[in-house]
Amino acid sequence: MTLEQIAKRMAALGNETRLSVYRLLVRAGDKGLPVTSVQQRLGVPASTLSHHLHKLIEVDLVAQERRGTSLICRADYSVMQQTFDFFANECCIDDPSCCTGAKTTKKETIK
Repeated sequence: MTLEQIAKRMAALGNETRLSVYRLLVRAGDKGLPVTSVQQRLGVPASTLSHHLHKLIEVDLVAQERRGTSLICRADYSVMQQTFDFFANECCIDDPSCCTGAKTTKKETIK
């Protein structure tokens, strides 16, 4: 994982609509949700939703799978974990006394 990948993921989540879509998919669990269900729950026009889903898919936060006539979207939890672990693993690394529970060693090197 690189800083560029993390930056792109965070940029994708920096849009309110994409963040709402992603939150909905994270909450849906491994089953995911059909695109039509996401659209109905958020009240987003189909073309707008397609654009925002494409951005989330582009940075690997969301995966899509065709199941019959439905297009199922789901959050990629391993990518989510890697992305947010970056911040947790960096917490207070230069000053271990600044917060409780701080990590004293890095698990993964970010380039």
